[in-house]
Amino acid sequence: MTDQVFGTTFEMEELSEEEMNAFIDGTLTDFDEGDLVNGTVVKIEHDEVLLDIGYKSEGVIPARELSIRKDASPAELVQYGEQIEALVLQKEDKEGRLILSKKRAEYERAWGNVEKMFESGEIVEGEVIEVVKGGLIIDIGLRGFLPASLVDLRRVRDLQAFLGEKLEARVIEMDRNRNNVVLSRRVVLEEGRKQDRGALLGKLQKGMILPGHISSIVDFGAFVDLGGIDGLVHISELSWSHVNHPSEVVKVGDAVQVQVLEVDMDRERISLGLKQTTEDPWKQLVESFPGNAIIDGKVTKLVPFGIFVELGNGVEGLVHISEMAKGHVETPDQVTAVGETVKIKVMDVDTERRRISLSMRAAAEELGFEIEIAGKEGAEDEAAEATEAPIDEAPVEDVVVEEAPAEAEATEAPAEDAE
Repeated sequence: MTDQVFGTTFEMEELSEEEMNAFIDGTLTDFDEGDLVNGTVVKIEHDEVLLDIGYKSEGVIPARELSIRKDASPAELVQYGEQIEALVLQKEDKEGRLILSKKRAEYERAWGNVEKMFESGEIVEGEVIEVVKGGLIIDIGLRGFLPASLVDLRRVRDLQAFLGEKLEARVIEMDRNRNNVVLSRRVVLEEGRKQDRGALLGKLQKGMILPGHISSIVDFGAFVDLGGIDGLVHISELSWSHVNHPSEVVKVGDAVQVQVLEVDMDRERISLGLKQTTEDPWKQLVESFPGNAIIDGKVTKLVPFGIFVELGNGVEGLVHISEMAKGHVETPDQVTAVGETVKIKVMDVDTERRRISLSMRAAAEELGFEIEIAGKEGAEDEAAEATEAPIDEAPVEDVVVEEAPAEAEATEAPAEDAE
């Protein structure tokens, strides 16, 4: 009887059973556990894939060993007849099956490639396949971990927004023993931003009006993203009126127009102004005042040397304590309080120093009324009483006038005639 086995023609009667087994064994793929083998997908089940690698039995790839992506269906990962590479996990399990892993074969190949890119500083690219505590998992042929703090230039609140996105990153740490690969997208963004920063800095000129977005807020001001570079709007440049905290004027994400106030090429810093892009209410209000105008104002602050009065649109002027009333004023609260409306006369406007001097006393004199000073009337009454009080006569003591002692008789006696 003539037969053909693996392309070889022979007479069956010519081979003994031992020779036949030896012949077949010699045609089988020789491998050990941990080796990489190639095979053809011959069957796809919901929980495993069968792979023909030329062994006496087909290899089994459990679903969990198909991909680093969790919950992926085998039918989505491989196709019938597809040639794939797998790593031998067990030549025989308890059931005598050959157990393979496509995931680990890819991992072995990918580790070598990623390691080369790590050493050369190349950028890796992969899809975000999972959001985990503290960061993202990116498929770069293996599971690369991207910490939340390294996802963007600033802290990202919603990591779910990146799921399914393809991101570029740089490998910053590899540990084969722990199968750990740490990535950084922020490094890539910073490098790109540095190039944009240099190009943009060269184009900026003082006085330019630029669009931007509020990127962050700090106690001393707000940072504005100009598209590749941030500039600072100091708290004093946010508004024409007084600002206690930047959050009173802007919030993160706001679209704004800012003016370039200064560019420091050496330190790569940009000073911006927000209020400069709006009309100055101070100038508008001052221009509306006629000379020596008497107007109403609202007291906003009491200080030892006087009071600040708002004239409108956040513009304030100072009434010196000597201009609060005709009489002497010890403290401003003797005359007024915060929130009260008072009559004031504009005495002087210093446009360069942006200061307005006001007078309540002059306004009162011109309008014909007197400003009361709390506590003054009582003090005057006390002084008057002290002045009008009768002066008690001092008690007259009895004075005893003693007569002068008689002179010596010899002195008083008439002189005798000399004999």
